Amino acid sequence: MSNRRYPVQGAGLGLRRDHLDILQDEIPSEIDFMEVAPENWLKVGGYLGKQFRDIAERIPVALHGLSLSIGGPAPLDEGLVRDIKTFMDEHHCPVYTEHLSYCSDEGHLYDLMPIPFTEEAVHYVADRIRRVQDILERRIAMENVSYYAAPGQEMEEIEFLKAVIEEADCDLHLDVNNIYVNSINHGYDPETFLRAMPGERIVYCHVAGHYTEAEDLLVDTHGSDVIDPVWQLLETAYETFGVFPTLLERDFNIPPLADLLKEVRMIHDLQEKWKRLLAQQPVQAHG
Repeated sequence: MSNRRYPVQGAGLGLRRDHLDILQDEIPSEIDFMEVAPENWLKVGGYLGKQFRDIAERIPVALHGLSLSIGGPAPLDEGLVRDIKTFMDEHHCPVYTEHLSYCSDEGHLYDLMPIPFTEEAVHYVADRIRRVQDILERRIAMENVSYYAAPGQEMEEIEFLKAVIEEADCDLHLDVNNIYVNSINHGYDPETFLRAMPGERIVYCHVAGHYTEAEDLLVDTHGSDVIDPVWQLLETAYETFGVFPTLLERDFNIPPLADLLKEVRMIHDLQEKWKRLLAQQPVQAHG
């Protein structure tokens, strides 16, 4: 696959305020792009706002939203979407992604709640995604999320995900850790699920750590190092879909930047490995 179709390139890292001073001095060469939740920066001015603008002028900054609540029962927050459009235009942000979940009704729930896997929900969510894309005047990508219950389930998770993305005609923000977490919690094979994903719609990928509550219960925390089975699943994704941009997601228990860069380098190493391996594969003839 050609990298030209991706809005970002290489390996990325979430931008954290703890690291702003270091990054303002120099952005490490390992980092090709960064990511922020736009809600955390929309109204920020002063010195912090200046620091963000300076970084956004030197490296692409992807937006990964937290509060769009695309599957929620409350009306879509079109004011938020318009603010995000302005923010994207101002800072030349190349992509905006959100979670295929909901987080609000008559107020924010401060968690990502599962959308029922039903045909009715497919149409409802797809309509709302299309409306967001109309306001933004650009495509968005939806992330496959971790979930711990499936209320009112009428279809499989993968069927629901693919149906929403197809009907909305939006893109996919792949999260391999979420696939792994869900595979343990809900008892399915992660590689089979991964290979069924609409890989042609991937814009970039998240890789992250999680917390083991029990042998059959993982919690998607983004608060620890990435484990080997998740790295292996990322390799399976590269093998299946080609090498795509990938970002290390770390939201708490945040270590020094130098420690995070070790995992960012791991992403680079795997990307280079699979570029070489895929380049060596014979080209398939098409009749």
